[in-house]
Amino acid sequence: MRVAIIEDDEATRCQLVNYLQRYTRQYETEFQIQQFSDGIQLAENYRPVYDILLMDIEMAQLNGMETARRIRKFDEEVLIVFITNTAQYAIKGYEVGALDYILKPIPYFSFSQQIRKAELQLQKRKTFNLTLLAEGGMHRLNTATIYYIESDGHTVHFYTQEGSITASGLLKSYEEKLAGHSFARCSNCYLVNLAHVSGIAQDTVKVGPYQLPVSRTKRHGFLDAMSSYIDSSIFA
Repeated sequence: MRVAIIEDDEATRCQLVNYLQRYTRQYETEFQIQQFSDGIQLAENYRPVYDILLMDIEMAQLNGMETARRIRKFDEEVLIVFITNTAQYAIKGYEVGALDYILKPIPYFSFSQQIRKAELQLQKRKTFNLTLLAEGGMHRLNTATIYYIESDGHTVHFYTQEGSITASGLLKSYEEKLAGHSFARCSNCYLVNLAHVSGIAQDTVKVGPYQLPVSRTKRHGFLDAMSSYIDSSIFA
């Protein structure tokens, strides 16, 4: 899990890192950790690449609440756990969709319970997010909203429920990232989200509002993938 610690007290930052390492030994959950000494460091040039933010509320330049408000403009998915001296401040965290809060001084048991809670919530999410280097900067895309992905040389186009997004890369690399997430090729150029397929004809497939060609070479594999997806949905 990708965790950012935003805390202006160095001793508390070290304590949180030690707690995460202890949690890893206890539950075998691996963490990628980044540390920030003030909310402004995180909010400026924020990229939606984190799973959890462990954030102090009272900081000198930009407090945790305002940091969270700024982040929510770019990232609705990240889980925020506030760390504070006073529960009164932490309750306001629900205004920015905080998962919960931990009171200082921080006991390991309370900390581990919050991390476990966050971990289980992440596991319950049936969707899978892709972080893209798209036009305009980094973009976190909920794969459940994707209808299909189109290859265009070293560029790919994502057609989603919110519109289209263009990103750099090869279709094959995204196909590998989405392995196990109900995506299949209907041709060399198209990678389809099977959850949005509403009909298949002899040489076409209807995906959301789109009609895509099914190539002769990919037809058999695509139909097998569609059949497996339907079976898994029935017996899930």
